[in-house]
Amino acid sequence: MGANVTGWESEKRTHFDEIVENYDKIRPKYPDKLFEDAIAFAGPGKKKALEIGAGTGKATTPFLNAGYAVTAVEISGNMAEFLREKFRAYDNFDVIVSAFEEAALDENSYDLVYAASAFHWIDAKIGCPKVFRLLKSGGVFALLRYNFLATHDEALDYDIHTVYQKHYFSYYTSKPTAPRYRRSHDEFGEPAEIFKNYGFEDMRNYGFDEVSLKLYDVAWSYGANEYIALLETFSDHRHLPEENRAALYAGIKEKIQKHGGHLSGEDVFQLYMGKKT
Repeated sequence: MGANVTGWESEKRTHFDEIVENYDKIRPKYPDKLFEDAIAFAGPGKKKALEIGAGTGKATTPFLNAGYAVTAVEISGNMAEFLREKFRAYDNFDVIVSAFEEAALDENSYDLVYAASAFHWIDAKIGCPKVFRLLKSGGVFALLRYNFLATHDEALDYDIHTVYQKHYFSYYTSKPTAPRYRRSHDEFGEPAEIFKNYGFEDMRNYGFDEVSLKLYDVAWSYGANEYIALLETFSDHRHLPEENRAALYAGIKEKIQKHGGHLSGEDVFQLYMGKKT
């Protein structure tokens, strides 16, 4: 058993170097309304933004198209090369290859600092004060991420959970919940949930005001192979011992095929924002 191991330790964030193409292809798209709300809160126009852990640019284009000059801080060299190629036609984009904690950046310089499904890799006790220092007065800190909310087939959900109990929770020490992803909207605004997703309980604790949390439901559907490809982009799954990982994927695939060949449900996307006043 991987005692005190979660698969999400900070040193494991470099695994994205190995999965660039699959990550860009299979990870879900953020809803347009989320970006509309973020831009409305931060203000439209030619502003200066910093993106923490840009990955393959899943959350970059809307800000570029809104006129923001975006500097991406990305620890993965392969991801950074992908970003440079993807946004080569934009003269308002730049990328720095570095961990955010170590990046040399000008303080009081940014109108917006944001991260999309990336801030959980940062030590919040370092990251949040640094974000505050980087922002101009009136600047916005925005955190985007998505979570599994529920599947549409409870029987399939339970069957998949039994596979996780055998091959995932036999290695990781986190406590299983049953079923694994069936959750309520009410959870997402709770301090414990904010802490689980971002490593801190409240932006207000770091000096931010006008704090808000918005949620967006998005339906999804995957075939068995697509779903396994999605799981392969998650650090905790990729860092299972090979025997556990192979058995987990085989078991999940068998359960999905048993229930008709597709798994469908809803994600809940989060937009968590605050201002430096």
